[in-house]
Amino acid sequence: MKSKYEFCRMYILLVAATKFEIQPIIALLEKEQYKLNNHIIEILITGVGQVSTTYLLTLNFLNKKPDMVIQAGIAGTFTDQIQLGQTVLIKQDSFGDVGIEEKQHFSTLFDAGFGGKDDFPFINGWLVNDTLRFFNEPSLEPVKAVTVNKISDSLFQKQQLQHHFLPDVESMEGAAFHFVCLQQKIPFIQIRSISNSVGERDKTKWVIKDAVSNLNIELKNMINNL
Repeated sequence: MKSKYEFCRMYILLVAATKFEIQPIIALLEKEQYKLNNHIIEILITGVGQVSTTYLLTLNFLNKKPDMVIQAGIAGTFTDQIQLGQTVLIKQDSFGDVGIEEKQHFSTLFDAGFGGKDDFPFINGWLVNDTLRFFNEPSLEPVKAVTVNKISDSLFQKQQLQHHFLPDVESMEGAAFHFVCLQQKIPFIQIRSISNSVGERDKTKWVIKDAVSNLNIELKNMINNL
C-alpha cells in the first residue's frame, strides 16, 4: 500500500496558537481532505505562548519531519509604517523579555554575558529565517519581530522593546517557533497579520476580523505558490 505522502509535493505543518486565527483555512482544508496545491497539510494548534509552542512543536518533530512548517497568527505593530490588517513576513525574531532588569534597565542574556550573540541558532542575537533566501521576491513585506511572554498597555515595556530590538511587530509565540525550527533544521515561514498597535488595549481600535481574513487569504496564496 502506498503512503499518503508518496504522491504529494510537500508535507506541510501549519502551526497556529489558536484555531480562531486560521479557521477559514481549516474549513477549506476539511473540504479538500487536507490537500492544497497537491501538498499534504497538517494542522498543529499549540495554544498561546512560548512554552506550549516549544513543547508541542518539538513533540511533533520527534514523530514526523515536515518538508515545510508555516506559523500563522495575528500580531501587534510598533510602527505606523505597517497598516492595521496588513499581513507581513517575519524575517527574524527574538525573545524580547528574556534577560535581566535592574533599576528599570533591561539587559538581554547576551548583554549580560550569559551566551554569545552568534551561538547557534542565533545570528547577532536574532533567530533569522534562512529559508527566506529561497524566495526571490516575497509578496509580503519582510519585517523584524519580537516575542514576549506578557502583552500589556505599558508604555515603559514598549519603549524598552523598541530601544533594544527596534522591532516592527510583536507576538507571543514567534521566537519559540523560529528557535525549534532552526534547531531541527526544518524550513519554516512565519506570517502575521496586524490586529492592533502595541500597547493599545482598547479593543474597539483593533481590527481582528480584518486581520484574520487577510491572514487566511495570504496563507492560501502562499501554500498555492509553494
